[in-house]
Amino acid sequence: MLLSTEDDRISTLALVHTPGVGAVTIRQLISYCGGAANVYKSDFKKLIKIPGIGDKVVREILKKDKIAFAEKELEDCEKQGGRLHFYTDGDYPSRLKTLYDAPVVLYSQGNFSYNMQRTLGIVGTRQISEYGKSVTEAIIKELVPYKPLVVSGLAYGVDITAHRACLKNEIPTIGVMAGGLNAIYPAAHKKTSREMMESGGLVTENAMATKPEFMRFPARNRIIAGLSDVTIVVESAAKGGSLITAEFAQNYHREVFAVPGSLNSPHSEGCNQLIRDQKAIIFTSVKDMAASIGWHLNENADDRNLTESSTSAPPSFEGFTLDEGQVLSLLKKNGPMQVDELSWQSGMHFNKLANLLLNLEFQGMVRSLPGKKYSLM
Repeated sequence: MLLSTEDDRISTLALVHTPGVGAVTIRQLISYCGGAANVYKSDFKKLIKIPGIGDKVVREILKKDKIAFAEKELEDCEKQGGRLHFYTDGDYPSRLKTLYDAPVVLYSQGNFSYNMQRTLGIVGTRQISEYGKSVTEAIIKELVPYKPLVVSGLAYGVDITAHRACLKNEIPTIGVMAGGLNAIYPAAHKKTSREMMESGGLVTENAMATKPEFMRFPARNRIIAGLSDVTIVVESAAKGGSLITAEFAQNYHREVFAVPGSLNSPHSEGCNQLIRDQKAIIFTSVKDMAASIGWHLNENADDRNLTESSTSAPPSFEGFTLDEGQVLSLLKKNGPMQVDELSWQSGMHFNKLANLLLNLEFQGMVRSLPGKKYSLM
């Protein structure tokens, strides 16, 4: 359901900032009421009948005290040159739409598209070593021909090293924040964040003035993982936010790579552990990683698009069932797609789609790629 009216957008934003009302609950409310504005037009008796909506949540909604807050948020975001992306908007990140815990609304500032052909997350320790710094800078430099959008967290260490290397190499990069757009953290990175605005920018799910409290960082990490086709952990201690990001990426069926390090270095303990436990692929080079995940360069392609060699397809899909033709058409249009996204765009149940893809693979029409992706042969 599109949030076609201003009332719906304001009402959705109000629900997002209502205590105790999460993303799953909001989708449930909007679905049952036929729109976010209708949620606030409903009475207690109607709302309490909605599955999964308890007494406490209903009473919070009926206070309606977040409507004025949402109106001011929209105004403040616009004044600052920011944008709001609602989960039904066309510019909402397609990589997040199929995730059960995706934010209902994202705030952004800058100049970029979430839906670039390739996205890559780079995360790591705040206590970066010289080894980690040189590896991060080398990775970014090697990424130039692939033209990805690089996602990180604007934090000290690996994050800011990646952002600054992207600026140097003219690769678009976005920083996902644990606070609001008016609360850049750390403050020492404000200058870099401004430089990122020309080709990249900032992203958050938090209200404009939200302070980056500790509890918000794991939620921030899930967005980094969700926006990225592949995540590289450069350096990490045995415990840390980078490992949380890696875990989210695994849960989202995205590929994770880890840079190996010295057995004597505490900065590499987490990466070595990921590789040992087979929770990440050992990172050796961008070229090897690209081959593993199906990022193929077409040297004859122009700057607008680096096509996948697998996206060439016959002009029609005669002789296939309606469902098969729909899937083949989606793959022809979009290039390699994850199973979750294929399921969402086609409207097919996951089990039905899995069987259909297996049959198409047997027929030599599609091939499976790492990270639960499929492409045309």
